[in-house]
Amino acid sequence: MEAAVARRGLPAASALALLAGLCLVGCGPKPALRIGFLGGLTGRAASFSEEGRNGVILAIEQRNQAGGVGGRTLELVVQDHGTTAGQAVPAFEALVATRVDAVIGPYASETALALLPAIDAARVLVLSPAVTSVALAGRDDHLVRLSRTTRDNAQALAEKLHARGQRRVALATDTGNRAYFVAWRDDFKAAFTALGGQVVVDAEFTSTPDTSFEGVVRSVLAAAPDALVAVTSSVDAALIAQQMAKQPQRVPMAAIAASDALLELGGGAVEGMLVAQAYNRADDSPRFRSFVEAYRARFDREPSYSAIASYDAVLVLAQALAQAAPGEPLRDAVLHYQPYEGVQGAIRFDGFGDGTRPAFFSVVRHGRFEPL
Repeated sequence: MEAAVARRGLPAASALALLAGLCLVGCGPKPALRIGFLGGLTGRAASFSEEGRNGVILAIEQRNQAGGVGGRTLELVVQDHGTTAGQAVPAFEALVATRVDAVIGPYASETALALLPAIDAARVLVLSPAVTSVALAGRDDHLVRLSRTTRDNAQALAEKLHARGQRRVALATDTGNRAYFVAWRDDFKAAFTALGGQVVVDAEFTSTPDTSFEGVVRSVLAAAPDALVAVTSSVDAALIAQQMAKQPQRVPMAAIAASDALLELGGGAVEGMLVAQAYNRADDSPRFRSFVEAYRARFDREPSYSAIASYDAVLVLAQALAQAAPGEPLRDAVLHYQPYEGVQGAIRFDGFGDGTRPAFFSVVRHGRFEPL
């Protein structure tokens, strides 16, 4: 090439300078792939998003140590969307403005529903580890979900309670989150009734720092159920269990959320509680144990489902980025190159980007979740 440039009238020294300049442009480090994180990192429910962020951090660090994706490192851009769904759209738009290649999050169905128009307008892949609302399923959009729907989860718990011989079930539902808790409540009622069971009362409440869970428990006990399902967060489920423990008559409890906060806040009051979980805590496979050990070493705590699913989200994203053809939309690539190997088995999506994961159940014994 040097001789060819010289023949066009440039001296050899100028040709060498031109080559050096081209190398500076084309031979330097490749730009990083920017991965956005969108979660609620403030407020009472912040721990769920914080654990998700930890899972993302660990996966990105490990991928970068292994060489990144096609020689490009992954760069994390974190955005807090605040405590309400109304704050999510400007937070998402601020994240997109940083020119991220994809977004991991959000972690609440209500937030995801509020974001759908903005997600499709931006045409940026949003890979949510944890949202489960049926209203998000079956849509041809840019939101891809790793978790299965509330309907699937509600059906699984209804079958489990019915198999345990419980026929008269009470609910305590947080109606402040209609996209998740109310939808879950409605799906559970339909599934449990179809099995021949009866929902004898639904003690509705809106979770606030001033909520009287004593009143919730008294409403439940007045209906004489043989089980109570807390359709709310782990924090509120623990508070309900504490109030139940104070009553002379106690009712066996189940919870649909089971983070470590349930154990930490519930103490002895949550002993014997049945909990529905989206991952297998008893998994002793080398892949899962390796992940758990790495997470403990990095964050000095046990990983939650949010951390596991978020770690898996990065695995999915990195593989899709590595295999995507030039110009192929990233959302299409995620669906095209599946299945993906997660920390607890294969990850698959249907044609709409809706994921499926099996349900797992545990019982709280001696301050720990013991798988059934």
